[in-house]
Amino acid sequence: MGQSPPLSEFKLSSGLLFRLSNGASEDSIVNKSTGPFDALLCVGQFFPDSSEHLEELTEYIEGRKNIPLPTYFIGDYGAGAAKVLSAAAKESDNQGFKMDGLKIRDNLYWLKGSGKFTLHGLSVAYLSGISDSTGSDATISELVAEIKPRYHVAGSKGVYYAREPYMNNDSVHVTRFIGLAPVGNASRQKFIHAISPTPSSTMSSIEISTKPSNTTLSPYTFEERHETEKRSSENLSDSQYWRYDVSKRQKVDNSEKLCFKFISSGSCPRGDKCHFRHDPDAREQSMRGVCFEFLNKGKCERGQDCSFKHSLQEKGDGRTNSNSNSRSKECWFCLSSPNVESHLITSVGENCYCALAKGPLVPDHVLILPIEHLPNTLTSPQECETELVKFQKSLKDYFKKNGKEVVFFEWVYVKTTHANLQAIPVPISRTSAVEDIFNLAAEKLGFKFTVLKSDKSFDGRKLLRDQFDGKCSLFYVELPGGVILSHAVEENEKFPVQFGREVLAGLLNMADRADWRNCKLSKDEEIKMVERFKISFQEYDPNQ
Repeated sequence: MGQSPPLSEFKLSSGLLFRLSNGASEDSIVNKSTGPFDALLCVGQFFPDSSEHLEELTEYIEGRKNIPLPTYFIGDYGAGAAKVLSAAAKESDNQGFKMDGLKIRDNLYWLKGSGKFTLHGLSVAYLSGISDSTGSDATISELVAEIKPRYHVAGSKGVYYAREPYMNNDSVHVTRFIGLAPVGNASRQKFIHAISPTPSSTMSSIEISTKPSNTTLSPYTFEERHETEKRSSENLSDSQYWRYDVSKRQKVDNSEKLCFKFISSGSCPRGDKCHFRHDPDAREQSMRGVCFEFLNKGKCERGQDCSFKHSLQEKGDGRTNSNSNSRSKECWFCLSSPNVESHLITSVGENCYCALAKGPLVPDHVLILPIEHLPNTLTSPQECETELVKFQKSLKDYFKKNGKEVVFFEWVYVKTTHANLQAIPVPISRTSAVEDIFNLAAEKLGFKFTVLKSDKSFDGRKLLRDQFDGKCSLFYVELPGGVILSHAVEENEKFPVQFGREVLAGLLNMADRADWRNCKLSKDEEIKMVERFKISFQEYDPNQ
């Protein structure tokens, strides 16, 4: 065996299905029982070890037996290989640069050496040869780490092995490795495998970045090998929880802080360039409802006000502590919450993320939210504010290109579970009326806005943050041009929760859409809406 492994992907006519094999026999039976398939890729040694076993293959090569589907193979060694392949290489149809296979006969193609081609919309890369040293393994590892395939299939070790999916550095999708045993092996290990991938060109970014619960780090990074060695030398309990022991974490420097992107979503686009730690155990604890700050620092300054757990959870442990309540389960905006509707997310930064609104007033109705569970954006940490302002500028530039200005508003309610700054675009022709209509709406409710003006674009927010003490509820709106209107809401004052949306619905002549519940879309419609926005916003997205 010993040849290096190829990467293979196939689309099948009866749906989307791969067919991968380490030999040429029994194709017809399998194709009839579980197909029909579009193609078969053979990995490992294609030609037999000795001429004694050549007869069956020769019947296919010479056309006495039919090959039921397009079959691609690698490897130019074994009994009969030189004769068959040299004859095929001389055929006129096989002359020139043919990376998609030299035709041996109908439905049989030789993938010579190495290359890459497209098959039914799927990218197929292959590499063949005989391994004569461990150096080739390092070369293959380097190659696979570089091209980051969705599927990596090998037949060089003579055993069946399906590895857990693993993440790739600087890429959001996972890779699945499958090793196949030889056809008819004595130990009856699996030698044929079928899978059904969807071409990435037809997948949404959310679908591509989805990761199974058993996803691991890349085996080609030093960090995972180090962790594997470490865990093998420690008992299970300690290896799972040493990172979260407060007394031990006090000795850990800043480079050991957790990456929130990885913990919340399962991947980080910076990969090994990230300055923070990608810890699968911490992610697992977070998915069980454990507070990120507790995992990261060993303590949480919010104390009893925090809606997440401040103790480590055993697998399958459904217990909650006194810090956990229904808020964490009901919060739509916490990335670690089971109720977060991740398909609405359009961009994720270090401290903030953007999502399209559920039941939007207009299709490009955007929310800017802190990743951390914060009650409002005005008392958020400075690094969060800096990133929020960056999102605001990007949205302003994006909407301006489309002939619109954007209005930002936030309802700062002392009992708010998760802060969100709403961004709604309005046509430039209606921009001059925005301030007037908000003042008119305020007058009808019996109050006047406090006006904050600044010559510079975002200084108004700085003034508002300096003035706000976080002790009362507040509504504010940032108008095109930088003017901010704010109103401190008294404790017993009846203030409409949907005030900002209701005012803009009137401005846009969409009174029937003032209540978001009247604007609900199906999940498929939401996914399409998000994809359209992401494509259009891509060049302005600060996280691209």
